[in-house]
Amino acid sequence: MFSRAFSNPSKSNWIIQGAGVIWFLGTFGLLVFYGIEQSTAIVDALIYALLFFLGVNVLDRVFGFYIPNGSNNWLLLGLPLLFSFVAVLAHQYLLAWVYSDKEAYQVFLKTHFFLRWAILGLAEVLVALIAIVVSKLEQEDEAQKREVMMNELSREAELSQLRQQLQPHFLFNSLNSISALTVSQPLKAREMVLQLSDFLRGTIRKDHQQWVSLEEELSYLKMYLDIERVRFGHRMAIEFDVDDEVKQMQLPQLLIQPLLENAIKHGLYGITEDVKISLHAFKEQNYLKLKIENPYDPTMAAPKGTGFGLSSVDRRLFLLFGRKDLLESKAQDSLFTVILKIPQQK
Repeated sequence: MFSRAFSNPSKSNWIIQGAGVIWFLGTFGLLVFYGIEQSTAIVDALIYALLFFLGVNVLDRVFGFYIPNGSNNWLLLGLPLLFSFVAVLAHQYLLAWVYSDKEAYQVFLKTHFFLRWAILGLAEVLVALIAIVVSKLEQEDEAQKREVMMNELSREAELSQLRQQLQPHFLFNSLNSISALTVSQPLKAREMVLQLSDFLRGTIRKDHQQWVSLEEELSYLKMYLDIERVRFGHRMAIEFDVDDEVKQMQLPQLLIQPLLENAIKHGLYGITEDVKISLHAFKEQNYLKLKIENPYDPTMAAPKGTGFGLSSVDRRLFLLFGRKDLLESKAQDSLFTVILKIPQQK
């Protein structure tokens, strides 16, 4: 567990081993200070350090899998103290047996038993607390990762749903137009079916790509507009003003089409004269900006379903960038304007 508390797992191993070395040197120094022979002090300190190291690993694994809570909180103190008591007891009996001929050292072991237990017990309690803190941090980190993953899956699902809604929405309108043309203008209906087929085939082929260049997106927009021209004929004029520097800038695919569809609805439904719709694409700071303008009659009721295009684009932008300021729309002097800002990925 301690190894997962650091970005480099080997770092924790060095820290634990370093603590063991410090424990050994500290014990050895104290034993020499109390007059114990160096050879005996080395063996004593080595065994004591090994017991400390063993306790660190045991408690790390115990509290890594089980965190006491409620009525079991006593285990936080109980287990480290129990382990340290058994360890010091084993340490004393082992060394008393090895150095049975050294009476002074035997007395030293007995008189310092509780001191050794207190020192080792305190160290093991601290180890247990650190193990629990690390374990809880790991659990919180895993919970955050799961939450982020669930949010990402939810976001992707909603984006996918919005993308899937665009095609049926456009397809429904196109089929309605084809149905209307079948009787009055069958040749135009046939032409529209072929153009619709080409458009859908192209967009389906690209469905796996989230982002495309503006130049590529405009090529599909022109296919879409060819279909709309069959519906509206010479009444609809589309003007593209695209700066050369933005043609290779990236944007989410099929993001402009619902805005143009919205402009066509606003501009052509209920208006009998010719209508010009303009699209201007340019760069501003680190944004690809698109400005779409169309005339509209403020006295006419909005066509049914007009709000879908703007709301779907606004929602997609929020899901992609977490921002609500990337799409603006305003109506002024019989002119409806939509301004779209697309941050460029670095």
